[in-house]
Amino acid sequence: MDFSETAPFALKETKSNQVSSKVFDPKPEATPVVCQEKGLPAAISAVEPTLLREFSLCAIPDSLLPEEVVPGLSAGVFGQKNYLYYLKIDSTNNLARSLALEGYPEGTVVVAEMQTGGRGRRGRTWFSPARQGIYFSVILRPAIPLRQISRVSLLAAVAVAETLEEQMNLQPSIKWPNDILINRRKIAGILSETVARMHSVEYLVLGIGLNINHSIQDFPENFATPPTSTLAESGSTCSRSKILQALLTRLDYHYKEMLKGNFSQTLAKAKSKSAVIGQEVCLDTLNGIVVGRAVNLDDNGFLLVRDQKGIIHTVMSGEIFLSHPDIGKFREY
Repeated sequence: MDFSETAPFALKETKSNQVSSKVFDPKPEATPVVCQEKGLPAAISAVEPTLLREFSLCAIPDSLLPEEVVPGLSAGVFGQKNYLYYLKIDSTNNLARSLALEGYPEGTVVVAEMQTGGRGRRGRTWFSPARQGIYFSVILRPAIPLRQISRVSLLAAVAVAETLEEQMNLQPSIKWPNDILINRRKIAGILSETVARMHSVEYLVLGIGLNINHSIQDFPENFATPPTSTLAESGSTCSRSKILQALLTRLDYHYKEMLKGNFSQTLAKAKSKSAVIGQEVCLDTLNGIVVGRAVNLDDNGFLLVRDQKGIIHTVMSGEIFLSHPDIGKFREY
């Protein structure tokens, strides 16, 4: 991406009453806008090496710049001290994993306006066109037993569902383990990647992709699950910065409750929003294919499936297919 195409969305000339920051780096696509403390001006490095001028960050409509998002965050961990913003990046999860290895603290948020290699589960890609969706990753270092790590993905799903419900008046459902659906169409996905030692968690990178101002025509046609967006469902565009603020706030709340040992409320919400419980399912798991009825979630968020012989299986991960209500065949949703 040529910087001349991206600069108008990130910078404008400084006026006397505006906060300014130096600009001096030749690689805009790989350089973040970084907010190190809430309320402090962000620094951006993003122009030709011979150019050294003063710019201020624009209050660009529907931008995910730090000054658009961070001041609206409630007190909490996520994004308060480390909010890294990119115009374009291969994958926010890839970068967040590298930063976690470098020792970046819990709550570090990596946000991109566009991903060229956005990733989903099982090697799938996440469609990430510029300034249409929300694509971000968070570094977490939860002091919990490894057996409870699935709670993090579930609480993230609940946070996304609550945000869509509260901010857009939509009715999302959670397709275990990590997809958010509206009318059987996928509007958001979660990718959780964990590095563990023995029975404890060293760090976890939680990536979330959320379709916002996409039209249905924008999406490629090769998705296993039909996609949708807040625009397609509500008929109107919305502020991505407001959605991101609300989502980070909900994530922070549910994450803190989990760390305090109060997971029951989050679990109850996940059950009430489940698109899976009570449905006939086919699961492709590490231990083979399981066909039966999803009956519940256990205390750690694992799916309980009763097979055709009445045996209850605890499913920790896997690909899930629901029975189609019209044709009676299993297909992915």
